Amino acid sequence: MELFPVFMNLANQHCLVVGGGSVALRKAELLLQAGARVTVVAPEIQPGIYALNPPPTCIKRIFTPEDLADMTLAIVATSVKKVNEAVSRLAKARNIPVNVVDNPALCSFIVPAIVDRSPIIVAVSSSGAAPVLARLTRARIESILPQALGKLAQLARKYRQSVKDRFETNTERRRFWEQIFEGAVADKVYSGQADAAEKSIKYMLADENLNISRRGDVALIGAGPGDPELMTFKAVRLLQRADVVIYDRLIPKQILDLARRDAQQIYAGKEVSKHTIPQAEINKLLIELAQEGKRVVRLKGGDPFIFGRGGEEIGELMQFGISFQVVPGITSASGCSTYSGIPLTHRDYAQSVLFVTGHLQDNSVNLDWKALAQPNQTAVIYMGMLGIKTITAKIIEHGLAPKTPVAVIYKGTTPEQKIVIGDLTNIAARVDEAGLSSPGLIIIGEVVRLHAQLNWYGDLAAACVS
Repeated sequence: MELFPVFMNLANQHCLVVGGGSVALRKAELLLQAGARVTVVAPEIQPGIYALNPPPTCIKRIFTPEDLADMTLAIVATSVKKVNEAVSRLAKARNIPVNVVDNPALCSFIVPAIVDRSPIIVAVSSSGAAPVLARLTRARIESILPQALGKLAQLARKYRQSVKDRFETNTERRRFWEQIFEGAVADKVYSGQADAAEKSIKYMLADENLNISRRGDVALIGAGPGDPELMTFKAVRLLQRADVVIYDRLIPKQILDLARRDAQQIYAGKEVSKHTIPQAEINKLLIELAQEGKRVVRLKGGDPFIFGRGGEEIGELMQFGISFQVVPGITSASGCSTYSGIPLTHRDYAQSVLFVTGHLQDNSVNLDWKALAQPNQTAVIYMGMLGIKTITAKIIEHGLAPKTPVAVIYKGTTPEQKIVIGDLTNIAARVDEAGLSSPGLIIIGEVVRLHAQLNWYGDLAAACVS
């Protein structure tokens, strides 16, 4: 985070705009909308500035240091380099926040691109690096936020204290507001029925039998193979409402950052022979948290039902009558192969796919070697990095051609993605040479030959050894 986002209360505060052109007009208008008392200083001031409502104080002359007296904030919108530098230097010396338009080096704050649904305000900044991109991002946000969102927020402000008086706990209050914001009341506001929406809130607050359930639930969510943008909409929505997030080792920070800031985060990562929390304790924790009335997200890499032990966890939840749901994720096999340009099936190379895990519960490697050694199929091996020498040797021993191509994909779908290409005879040595370790996915089959041709993500990958 290059800049710390802050919303300032400028109501009745004195703010200075240096400059009298069209850019100065836009900045002065923004400040006036925030309730500021604006002074504009410039040798020439365009008529539009005088016509603003309420009108700013306009002073037609060059800037002087005395203009900064008693100012809370300053914006400089001139094309004169010396003036821009002087105002910036003087303002910073007086600890007055200053913005020099289109000159981040002279700024102590950036004016963001703004989505105004007052009192809901969304500010988008590129830290001065790409203002056009910030504006395009704002336009996308504008397109998905209802125009009446501010009216819904105003209604919530009106009844905020009543809700505090009605419900004892923060959990109950939050769930009440979720019913308001995601249900019929919000729909009425968005359709212009503000009076009907307010009546609904009053009715709900007066209803002694209102069901604000304190019963917890669990969502087993597949976070996908690593790229945060591969998560589903449903996964993000459930993550953002969770009280507690229990997450695995391969969940990137960018995905955890999608959770509520006040949500409790519990690390339950597993490595070979090293479990932060044993599986039995994870199962117990899910049950206990849900019984406390918490909304729990169990966040897993890939898909919960493909080597994610999701079936074991929901089996325990069902025994205790815990409400749950499962949100599939893009599997590591699908994501990593796609980002490596290796289709798992291809009519010329493979008509079937076999998914296996490279180590068993006792950390041994004892697979169905005959099934793995079949031609015209793709074998995808999860958690096989430690046993890769044994795996490749056994597959050769059971009849698959020694020169069958193999790919090992490290941290697939992320900017750190690395790919090592070899065959059954040399892939283990090449992995050692590349210094790769877990997490890695092994793909065995003729489809690996397509990597050189179809590696669309190759320019973004950190390295490719072939």
